[in-house]
This record gives sequence, C-alpha cells and structure tokens, in this order.
Amino acid sequence: MARIVVVGAGVGGLATAARLAATGHQVTVLERAETVGGKLGRYVHDTPAGPFHFDTGPSLLTLPDVFHDLFEATGAKLDEYLDLKPVDPIVRHVFPGRGPALDSCADPAEFVARIGAAFGDRAAADWQRLWRRAARVWQASHRDILRRPIDSPLDLAALAWRLGDLAAIGPGRTLRGLGRRHLSDPRLRMLLDRYATYTGADPRRAPAALVAVPYAELTFGGWYLRGGLGTLADALLTRCLDLGVVVRTGATVTRIDAAGGRVHGVRLRGVAAPVPADVVVANVDALTLYRDLLPSPRRLTGLTDRSLAGFVLLLGVTGDSGLAHHNVFFPRDYDAEFDAVFGRPGRGVRARPAADPTVFVTVADDPVVRPAGHEAWFVLVNAPRHGTAAGAVDWRRPGLAEAYADRVLDVLAERGVDVRDRLAFREVRTPADLDDATGAPGGSIYGTAGGLLRPANRGPAHGLWLVGGSSHPGGGLPMVTLSAQIVADEIGPAW
Repeated sequence: MARIVVVGAGVGGLATAARLAATGHQVTVLERAETVGGKLGRYVHDTPAGPFHFDTGPSLLTLPDVFHDLFEATGAKLDEYLDLKPVDPIVRHVFPGRGPALDSCADPAEFVARIGAAFGDRAAADWQRLWRRAARVWQASHRDILRRPIDSPLDLAALAWRLGDLAAIGPGRTLRGLGRRHLSDPRLRMLLDRYATYTGADPRRAPAALVAVPYAELTFGGWYLRGGLGTLADALLTRCLDLGVVVRTGATVTRIDAAGGRVHGVRLRGVAAPVPADVVVANVDALTLYRDLLPSPRRLTGLTDRSLAGFVLLLGVTGDSGLAHHNVFFPRDYDAEFDAVFGRPGRGVRARPAADPTVFVTVADDPVVRPAGHEAWFVLVNAPRHGTAAGAVDWRRPGLAEAYADRVLDVLAERGVDVRDRLAFREVRTPADLDDATGAPGGSIYGTAGGLLRPANRGPAHGLWLVGGSSHPGGGLPMVTLSAQIVADEIGPAW
C-alpha cells in the first residue's frame, strides 16, 4: 500500500483518488480552494424571486461511458449518484445573416438530414464524406492514444498506425484546412472550426485530428446533469470519502520534495512539517507544476503557448427566451476573432477583446437552477488570457470588464437576442478571475494551446504523475477522466 498525495481536487484529481483508493492505496487529496471541483465551478446568486444556480465551467457532458466506467471501477453505479439527461439539440448554431439555424444531434443520419434541409443536398453530402474520415480518426485515437500513456513524440511515432488511419489523421494538416478540403458551405466550415476552441486553439493552427471531437460529441451524444454539472464534483467527492480518501481543502501545496530523483512528499503553505508521500499525483496545470512546485526549466518549453481563455456573463433573465440548451451565435468574420484572441506577437499585434465575437449561451431547462418565470444564462466569449504579454490582456484594467460585458450584450442584441431590458442581474467573470479561483495560469482554460501531444502523465521524478486537462490526453471532462484512468492503471493496485 502506497501513501499517495493528490495535489488538486479537480475532476482529474478526485477521479484518480477514487480509483487508487478502490485498489487499496492510502490517498490524501490537498486542495488550495475551500471547495472541490476545480474548473467545474459553481455559483449561486440569491434574489427575492429565489436562487439562481450556475455552472461556471463545463456545461455539457460527453462520452458518458467514460463516467460509467469510472464509477464501476470504484464499486458503484453512476446512476446512483447522478441524473443524466440527453440534450437535443446538442447545440443550436446561429450563423450570420438571416439564414436558418442548424441544430446538431446525436443521430448522424438525422443530422445529415437537418443539414440538407437547411443548406442543401451538396452540403449534406460534403458532411457525410467528412464524417467517414472523422470516424477513422476517432477509432484510431480511441484505440491508440486516449487510453494509454504517451510520454514523447517517439511514442506516437512508434504506434502501429494503419495507413488508412494516417491518411485520415493527416499529420501536418490543420482543422481549417480539413474543412476547406471537404466542406463547400462556409457555415459548415465555421461549425467545424468551432471545435478547435474545445482544446483552446486557433482552427488555423489546430491539427486536423481534432475532427475526432465533433465525431465523439455527435455520435455518443451530449448530456446534462440535473442540478448542474457541478453535481459531478459532489458525486466524486462522496465516492472518495466513502472509499476512505482524506480530502483537505484550504491546503495550498507550495513544493514537491523530490531529492535524488524520487518524490518524498509535499510542503504546505504555513505548515512546517512536510506531508510524506511515496507517490504524488499533480492535478495542477503543467506550467504551474514545472515552474513553481518542481522547477524544471527544460520542461517549460512549449508550455507558455497558452490556450484561449473565456470571458463570462452570468445573467438572471426574466421570461422565456425560447433558446435551446446550448446556443452558438457566430460572427461575420471568424478570423478577426481569432486574430484578436491570440494576437500576432511576431508582427507586433497585441491580443485584445474581440469586437464582434462568437457568443455561446447556455440556458438549462431545469427548475432546480432558477426561480419560476426566469432563466439562468451562462454566456461565454472566447477571450485572450490574462497578463501583460503581447498575447494577453490585463483584465484587471479599471472599467474593461464592465465595458466588454456591455459590448457582449450589444452583440447578442444585434444577432436577434436582446435581453438588456429583461435582466434581473448580471455578474462578470474574466480570465483573471479564473486564474485566481483555480490557479489556471492566465485563466487559460485548457493549458497549452491544443495539439495532439500534451505533457506526459509520467513526471521527471520517480513517483510523480500528472493528471488533468493540461496533460495527456487533454482537456474536457471525458479526457480528464481518462487521464485519471491512465495514471491509476500505471501506478497499479496496492496488492
């Protein structure tokens, strides 16, 4: 039986702790915040009409079998803890101009029919061809990458790739290039481009292999958890406690002791004695780990190329807006948005808030999360990370956040959804706030800007492991949960 310390109580940390405790290890989780969940955040706003509950992180659960597997591996059933509800449409896409919206769904044939009805037969046929390629990419990724450790580019190169898989994955090709090759309708190209943002990347630089992301979502479905996705953190915490995991909140780890190339424990702020450990699992951003907790300058290479962040409005809205659960309102010039969000430091162009951004609106049809006669809106806009570098924005600059909140509401009004006179309240969350709340450097949602190769799960010291969205296999709830499975399997059972 190993003494294991998990640094961070995000979904990856809790899932790893539960798996390890179920196999007989002695596990302690140390979380700097007062609550668990990490980026799976929650916020409650009380009003005379009643409380509004918001998920401030993920709003959609995909690949539900990953979570069923997690709970079964720890001796439980997912349905005993969580109430999953399928979402249809998964996303309502509203494009610039006066054309029809497009509702995505988890029935591939039905989605093709919806594309044909909205954009014509050629667009539907284009999508079917792309979908066949996406299926090959998904199958290869799921078989060879998502459930196994990848420690270096050599590990990827050494995989026994089938020639058809390599052709589908298109090494060196971008997601934007894939869309231009297969899709003639600019609206479908825009829809595909959006999935680059699922990994925090610019579609003009994101790898074509990310076509597996929409394939997974639109094949296996999107799901909502009654009461909000934050209930997943509650369920994982309960599972950990039932298995004997010690969870300490308000405990900030300042250093990992790894003298002689082996971990010995961690040090806590304000506590003289170290916490001993045979194994340390770091559920923190890889940049934070290698910059602050276990300084490793060589491993910082590439980690400063950060993913995009998010600018968020939490709105209490009176009445019924008639929106879907998830809605995307696209701009006229998508490239201008990415130019703004990432900047072009090599050409002296600083990052800045996009003047005409894509606006994501989540409105859960769940009476648990809002008073009768109201809606709880989570509004998200792609945004530069917080900071003072050319690729960042100082979101603490006086007046900036409120002025940009006004602009986002104006953009929604221009696109036909004007709620400015129906607001019971609004709260603003910037990338600086996400940095403060979760320790995500600059408020970057996905760590490094999404490529296929993330920092390895195996750390540079014996007994050190990385889990979570900034490490392999990447960001998003299912990928983070798969990273927990990889790490727990590699550590192995206590017996």
